[in-house]
Amino acid sequence: MNLYLPIAEMPVNVLVFLGMGGAVGFLSGMFGVGGGFLMTPLLIFSGIPPAVAIGTEAAQIVASSVSGAIAQYQRRNVDIKMGIVLLVGGIVGSVVGVQLVKELRQLGQFELFVSLAYVIFLGIIGTLMMIESLNTIRKVRAGTPVSARRSGQHSWIHGLPFKMRFHRSKLYISAIPPLLIGAFVGLLGAIMGVGGGFIIVPAMIYILRVPTNVVVGTSLFQILFVTSATTILHAVQNYTVDIVLALILMVGGVIGAQFGAVAGEKLKGEQLRFLLAGLVLLVCVRVAWNLVVMPGELYSIASPVGGGH
Repeated sequence: MNLYLPIAEMPVNVLVFLGMGGAVGFLSGMFGVGGGFLMTPLLIFSGIPPAVAIGTEAAQIVASSVSGAIAQYQRRNVDIKMGIVLLVGGIVGSVVGVQLVKELRQLGQFELFVSLAYVIFLGIIGTLMMIESLNTIRKVRAGTPVSARRSGQHSWIHGLPFKMRFHRSKLYISAIPPLLIGAFVGLLGAIMGVGGGFIIVPAMIYILRVPTNVVVGTSLFQILFVTSATTILHAVQNYTVDIVLALILMVGGVIGAQFGAVAGEKLKGEQLRFLLAGLVLLVCVRVAWNLVVMPGELYSIASPVGGGH
């Protein structure tokens, strides 16, 4: 069953993209990530122009995040106050990121920049998460106590000003680190077409010391609103949001997220981090391979597609 995409200017098989949306939605509900780090490369590998893939995936992330965030909120896994601080920084970062996308497209360097960004960020974060989760799993199996934040234990974050009390996360820390984390995630979200969960989840766990179960719900809360702003900005400024493609991905994503939230409850925190790290590294390797392998056609002549207004 083929359908023509007006912005991407190409026909696609609806069932294939519906299945892709469902699979990524499942990951969203399970890990507390938007799933864009997986879906955006999949769309590009499927022939969707990079700019359209990024703008449209932001819209799909909104839908899957709504479903996942509601499921997590019902389980009392959302720190609203922490989410709002992350959100403020995220919106600022997304505004800057959308403008940067516009400039890179005009320079003709956008596709290369996106690929390099994926390899660098996914490679670093995936490796760090994999090492940490394997160490934790090994300690648990050996019966060694896993170090955790204890009452009265402080880090450099506690020396920063503008402290706020986050009751759900049981923290009293400066608002500056979550604000900066949110801004960085918003910037990457606009440039790479990701919700930023693969960054915000480990950052909240290892830097802010937020409990893992609260991280998942709070991450989805922040992703929901930041990607909504990013989608609007991409549609208005860059004309790269294909509504038809977004709707197909949304339908699959909403359904998949509900099943993912249930599956996530059955796994331990270190197991979730191990699986997420594995996915991140797989995508990193696939994108890196595309950068070094010789393309089937060295040269091609085609008219610009994907919102080239």
